Amino acid sequence: MRAFLSSILVLAAVFAPGIAQAETVYVSNEKGNSITVIDAATLQVSATWPIGKRPRGIILSRDGKYLYVCASDDNAVQVIDRATGKVIADLPSGEDPEQFALSPDGRMLFAANERDAAVTAIDIAKHVVAWQVDVGVEPEGMAVSPDGRIVVSTSETDDSVHWIDTATHKDIAQTAVGARPRHAEFTADGKALWVSSEIGGGVQIIDTATRAVTATIAFEPPGVFKDKVMPVGIRFTPDRKTAVIALGRADALAIVDVASAKVLSYVPVGRRVWQVGIAAAGGHVFSANGLSDNVSVVDLATQKVIATIPAGKAPWGVAIAP
Repeated sequence: MRAFLSSILVLAAVFAPGIAQAETVYVSNEKGNSITVIDAATLQVSATWPIGKRPRGIILSRDGKYLYVCASDDNAVQVIDRATGKVIADLPSGEDPEQFALSPDGRMLFAANERDAAVTAIDIAKHVVAWQVDVGVEPEGMAVSPDGRIVVSTSETDDSVHWIDTATHKDIAQTAVGARPRHAEFTADGKALWVSSEIGGGVQIIDTATRAVTATIAFEPPGVFKDKVMPVGIRFTPDRKTAVIALGRADALAIVDVASAKVLSYVPVGRRVWQVGIAAAGGHVFSANGLSDNVSVVDLATQKVIATIPAGKAPWGVAIAP
């Protein structure tokens, strides 16, 4: 009986909501040319890895073995072996890759190349550029539809979203959004696309069937001047019911109900929060705070910061791996 009860307690701990079990958080440090590695269970830095110049976008490979990082000033996407922390390959890209998205099958990376005003499709296994398509000026945000048929790119200067057909490699449509769009995120069912507009101060929700904006979420964190509200990163919780949005120089996160598109609350974090990551259990949010050189850990249940972790210079992107 004692052994049985012990087993039950162990299982309860493993599956308790909000507890990060053996997860690792990776933070790209834009001005530090490094990645900060954080143990999500202890909330302690376990390593710092030197990488290429001006790392920004960061994403996990589908098999979990590698990290892909946009080394913007090296004009490359670097492949990092998670087991060793070493850069094992530089994938070719256009000039100044900012962010990227991974195809559902994990075979292709789609990079936004700011200085090229183009999106580059990279064949990961072959280490070659498969194709490239011109888009609007200063592309940054990237997302792939759940079925892999559409890639979207946000063009900061054009204030628009470009819709790219992955079969024809054509820019097939554009949708006007708020000023300086920075990030795009599809909902799990692919029926909507959320786009943050940094200078516009809001998030546009786009119906993917019509490619028309159906709603705009505005933000009014208490005590923050309107011109400081500059939304960038968007992430959905694992149950897809809640969105967490980084509000840039407002130094806060917005917690949003996805179904109603209503802001539920604001959580103050570090300075100039850029991107966020959410633990697999859905309980903890990790925010990259670019001007305070740290990471805030937010408990979604209490909507409070429970830890502040030092990072490198100008933390930018967040990826979380099991």
